[in-house]
Amino acid sequence: MKVKCLSVIIFSMLTFSSLAADNKNDLASFHKSMNGCKTCHALPNKVSDSETFENKQCKSCHGDYEKLANPKLEIDPHSSHLGDINCTSCHKGHEQPKLYCNECHSFKGLDMPFNKAKSKEQWDKGWDNEAINKAIAAGPKETTDVIVVGAGSAGFNAAIAAKKAGANVILLDKAPFSGGNSMLAAGGYNAVGTVQQKDHKVDDKIEWFVEDTMKGGRYANDPKLVQILAEQSADGIKWLESLGANMDDLKRSGGARVDRTHRPSGGLSVGPHIIDVLRKASDKEGVDTRLNSKVVKLVVDEDQKIVGVVIHGKHSGHYMVAAKSVVLATGGYGFNKEMVAFYRPTFKGMTSSNNITSTGDGIELAKAIGASMTDIDWIQAHPTVGKDSRILISETVRGVGAIMVNKDGNRFISELTTRDKASDAILKQPEQYAWLVFDNELYKKAKMVQGYDHLGMLEKANTISELAKITGMKESALENTASNYNRYFKQGKDEEFAREQMPLPLAKAPFYAVKVAPGIHHTMGGVAIDTKAEVLDIQSKPLIGLFAAGEVTGGVHGYNRLGGNAVADTVIFGKIAGANAAKHALNTK
Repeated sequence: MKVKCLSVIIFSMLTFSSLAADNKNDLASFHKSMNGCKTCHALPNKVSDSETFENKQCKSCHGDYEKLANPKLEIDPHSSHLGDINCTSCHKGHEQPKLYCNECHSFKGLDMPFNKAKSKEQWDKGWDNEAINKAIAAGPKETTDVIVVGAGSAGFNAAIAAKKAGANVILLDKAPFSGGNSMLAAGGYNAVGTVQQKDHKVDDKIEWFVEDTMKGGRYANDPKLVQILAEQSADGIKWLESLGANMDDLKRSGGARVDRTHRPSGGLSVGPHIIDVLRKASDKEGVDTRLNSKVVKLVVDEDQKIVGVVIHGKHSGHYMVAAKSVVLATGGYGFNKEMVAFYRPTFKGMTSSNNITSTGDGIELAKAIGASMTDIDWIQAHPTVGKDSRILISETVRGVGAIMVNKDGNRFISELTTRDKASDAILKQPEQYAWLVFDNELYKKAKMVQGYDHLGMLEKANTISELAKITGMKESALENTASNYNRYFKQGKDEEFAREQMPLPLAKAPFYAVKVAPGIHHTMGGVAIDTKAEVLDIQSKPLIGLFAAGEVTGGVHGYNRLGGNAVADTVIFGKIAGANAAKHALNTK
C-alpha cells in the first residue's frame, strides 16, 4: 500500500490541474476505501489549525520528505528550499491538490502553471469585525506570557529568545508552514569582528559597518539602531552557530568595503539553512508553534497596554489569547499590490520577489492601535530578479564574480554598487533589463547558481561568441567586454567602473547568462521602534507590551538596504524583541 500511496502523491502533485474535473482524486476520497476518516483524523474529527495530527498520519504511512524525495523527477516537490513542511500545505483532504511551488515558480515543460500574484486576496479571510468583537467580548480562551506573530527568522529568533528567558511563548503564522520571507533569503548575514573574518584575515571595524550602512541608506537610517546592528552582529553569528547553523563562508555584498557577508559553507542559500536550524531549535525549546493561525487584532486595555490578540484559525475560527507581551515579526508589504501602489505609485505593477505572505499585516495591526510609522513609503527594488519570473538572482552571484551587461553585451555599472543604483541603471538601459554573465568556475562554486540552472533560468554556451548569439547580444560587444574584464582582473584594477573586487575572471567554458530586471524586494519602512525593539506611538512613546523586529519595522535601513543586512536585522532585533518581551511579561503583575 505504501508504494501505491506514494505513486498517487507524486502523480497528483505533478498533474493536479488535469485532475480538476475528477473529485475522487482528493485525499479523503482516496483514503476512504481503506479505513475511512480514521486514516487521517483522530475521532471525533477535531482538526487543529496546524493540522498536526493529520500531518503525522501522512508521514507514518509515507515517510518524511527525505524518504519521499525522488531523484528521477525533474522537479521534485519533496526536495526544495522550503524544507520538510506540512504535507497539508499542498495536499488537500477534501479538495484537489495544490502545489505551493506554483506561487513563485513556472516550470518549463511541466503542468505547473505560474500563479500570477494573487497578492493579499488569499489572506483576506479573518478580517471580520463582528467576529473579532465577539471573540473579545467572550474573553480569552487561554493565557500565555508572550505571543510572537510571524514565523520567519525574526519571529523564530524572538520566540526562542523569549523562551530561553523563561517565558511561555506562542508563535503564530497565517501560512500552512513556517519560514516567511526569510525562506527566500539567498545572500548572507553581514557581521563585523567574527572568527570567520579573523580566519580570512579581513580587517573590519564596527565604525565601517555603521558608515557603510548609513551611506547605503542615504543617511536616513536611525543611527542608534544601526549602531546596535553593527555592535551585536558578531554575537548574532555566535547565537546562530550555538543553535546549529553553519556560517563559515565569507563574501562581499554591494555597498560594503570589505568581506562581511557570512553564509553557509558550500555556497548554500542562507535563508533555507537558517530557517531549518531555527525550526529545530524552536521545537527543542518547546515553543508552541501554530500554523494557519492569522492574528487579526491586537487587543489593548483602556490605557493602550497590550492584553492579547484575536486569532483567526483555519479550523477554530476567531478566538482571543491573553498575553502581556506581543512581538510583531510579520515581515513587510512587498507582495501587497495595493499598498505598494499607494505608498510608491512608480512601482505599481512591478514584479515582486517576496513570499506571498508579505502583505503588511503587522503594519495594519499596529496602525490600528496608534503605532507610528517611519520611512513607510521607501521600497527597495532588487536589481536582479529573473526576468518574467519572481525568482531572485542573489547578489552573491555578482559578489563572487559575475558581470552585468546590457542587451548588447556592454557593462554599464559596477556590479558591486548598491541595489538602488544598480536598479536605476538597469531601468535606464534599452528595454530595461540586463544579463548576468559568468563562467563554469563560478557555476561550480555557487550551489545556488546550479539551482537556477535546475529551474531552467540559465542560457549556456561553449564560447562567449556562442553565448552572445543565444542571448541576442552583439558578438563583438560581449567578446570585447569579456576580454577587457579579464585584463582588469589580471591587473587588479577595473578601469571602466572601479569595481572593488573581482574574485574570478570570465575564462572557463562553458559560459552562462541569466536575464534579470528590477523587482520589489524589501520594504525599508514600517512601525517605528526604539533600541529595546518597543513599538512607538505617534508621540514616540512605547506602546506598552508591543515589540517588533525584522521587515515590519522601519529605521534600520533608511532609504535603501544593503545586501546582507536584512538577515542580520532579523536575528539581532528578533533576539532583542524576544528577550525584552519576556522581561516585560514576567515582570508585569
